[in-house]
Amino acid sequence: MTSFIIRDHVSRPAPPSWQPDAHSDCPFCRIVAGDSPAFRVYETERVVAFLDILPLRPGHTLVVPKRHTARVSELAGEDAAAVGEAVSRVAGALVKAMGNTALNVVCNQEYAQAVHHVHYHVIPAPTFDSATKVSPPMNETGTGRVLSQGEMHRKEFENRSELDEEEGEELARRIRAQL
Repeated sequence: MTSFIIRDHVSRPAPPSWQPDAHSDCPFCRIVAGDSPAFRVYETERVVAFLDILPLRPGHTLVVPKRHTARVSELAGEDAAAVGEAVSRVAGALVKAMGNTALNVVCNQEYAQAVHHVHYHVIPAPTFDSATKVSPPMNETGTGRVLSQGEMHRKEFENRSELDEEEGEELARRIRAQL
């Protein structure tokens, strides 16, 4: 019974998604393969975590399964478990390395997903002083006016800049030291 099924597949070409370079256009697959540089902070056989090249705040880290999967809803169970464990470990290391227990952990699926490879953002939250004013530069310069949460998020996004080599190396070192 199964011999004719096997025979039908002997000369069948492999689907494009099975080809070794199928995800060569994915920046995270290139990082996983070692073809693109990244400030790696954590790695297992299933997961890699590295600093975001365009961070919202210092320490902004991405946790990525090594197997290319575009949607979190399609993530294999063993990869989901490995990513969950990695998110928790990275979050613990970030808390210690950055001296800030407040974090945002975000995973987008399609909506607002810039790279179509599952990834979790682990982002240290902004710090606040005892009067609940946002630390500089989140106060409007010269006015003392405290920005609303929406204004603060917009300004943070607008003020993003690429992570430089020296800062990236230092942050990665500090985070790895806490793992």
